[in-house]
Amino acid sequence: MTFRVLDPTAEKAPPAGKAAPRLASLEGKTIGFISNGKEGTKGFFRHLDRMLREEHGVAKVVSRTKSNYSAPADAGIVAEIKSWDAVVSGIGD
Repeated sequence: MTFRVLDPTAEKAPPAGKAAPRLASLEGKTIGFISNGKEGTKGFFRHLDRMLREEHGVAKVVSRTKSNYSAPADAGIVAEIKSWDAVVSGIGD
């Protein structure tokens, strides 16, 4: 009897990502919230929205909810990200 062992690891490491540059300030910026749609994100995002506007001068908060909590963000949401200055992605149960 012969045993054949397969190695599922990639032959080379994927390219490393690069962190986005830090914003100097949040004042006047547009911040996007992406929720997984679970109940726990609602209160958190409401509170964070208020804090960002009142304490950091954020001009606009855009809230979006994924159509499936366990999948990546929908294509329409991903397309919108380009128009935001920063993104907060939240999960909550």
